[in-house]
Amino acid sequence: MSIQSHVTARPSTSWPDVEHVPTGTRATIAAALADRLFRRAVRTLPIRVEYPDGTVLGRGGADAPRLILHRPADFTARLGVGGLIGFGESYMAGDWSSPDPAATLTVFAARIDRLVPAPLRALRRLYVSKHPATEHNSESNSRSNIARHYDLSNNLFELFLDETLTYSSALFPATAPPPRWADLAAAQQAKIDRILDRAGVGPGTRLLEIGTGWGELALRAAARGASVRSVTLSTEQRALALDRIAAAGLSERVTIDLLDYRRVTGEFDAVVSVEMIEAVGYEYLDTFFETIDRVLAPGGRAVIQAITMPHHRMRATRDTYTWVHKYIFPGGFLPSTRLLADVAARRTELVVREQLSMGEHYAHTLRLWQQRFNARADRVAELGFDPIFRRMWRLYLAHAEAGFRCGYLDVHQILLTRAA
Repeated sequence: MSIQSHVTARPSTSWPDVEHVPTGTRATIAAALADRLFRRAVRTLPIRVEYPDGTVLGRGGADAPRLILHRPADFTARLGVGGLIGFGESYMAGDWSSPDPAATLTVFAARIDRLVPAPLRALRRLYVSKHPATEHNSESNSRSNIARHYDLSNNLFELFLDETLTYSSALFPATAPPPRWADLAAAQQAKIDRILDRAGVGPGTRLLEIGTGWGELALRAAARGASVRSVTLSTEQRALALDRIAAAGLSERVTIDLLDYRRVTGEFDAVVSVEMIEAVGYEYLDTFFETIDRVLAPGGRAVIQAITMPHHRMRATRDTYTWVHKYIFPGGFLPSTRLLADVAARRTELVVREQLSMGEHYAHTLRLWQQRFNARADRVAELGFDPIFRRMWRLYLAHAEAGFRCGYLDVHQILLTRAA
């Protein structure tokens, strides 16, 4: 099915923090310190950092991940002034590159707690940026936060997702080793089917979906005979999802509302939400679980698929404004499974009954997305997305893969029911 309708490419044409290298006394001092710390850190890593003058740092051999510095002075200036945000912006600017950014970033992510000396880590709160108030996930801000990512262009997402247009971790067969995980569409459908099975969705089920995506879960639930209400804040996703549902002849079974989850009313036998909780925000997790508890019928089941972090890392970074927040997911927050269970128990009658860890599956999903995106870079350009955007998107996918590869990130399917 073509998705040319409902599409307006919205590439950025102004990148002030990428196009301009920090200058001045502060930047000079910060760059010198950053250069010293960076060189100190990479000397012991299984990586090759290659400088224009032929200098190579790191303990990696010929087959090790490579970070190629094209403009070392600009790189250290951005890193010194902007920290990890500057590190990402330096890639967007072309100050450094890598044949395999995910492999390179995995080396750093696996040692994130040791890259900066302990005395400087203790001062973290003094120099990291805070989240802008305009990106907190209040009802007034959430729609714009969602639009900045999900309403970029349906065509863009079509270029690297599979035909199900599913933008979350797939679940590959347990009987096949990861190198043979090639059928992404089947793995996405397997993931959805497992969620629907755990939620007990079948003929006559009244199902609420929080976060529509492009409609694949609603389609599969309706095909089982369920009555589906799905809510989303993305106008582009809703338009295409409605088209797909109509084309499947399931419009009488599915309603998709452009509505904040906090505004949902009614009673449902099952509630599902796939990788939407990351857009809820720490301050609103109570409200999210209270909403599920309020609309879930007696004996109902809720299943959430959530990207998670280890609890200690979540606590350490909860208030940090990152490159991902600035350029990819404004207002995003990754919880720990412990936090989700604690909030549910404290604010509702919901209890976690089952958890499935799928981090390895997400790493492979992201690898397949990157392969498709890179292979279709010319078509991304034809949509109007400039070179800085294309480098940004490559880094985003690689950054995410690295997190799952090294265990810094995980993804869980979580089943909740009310306490007996």
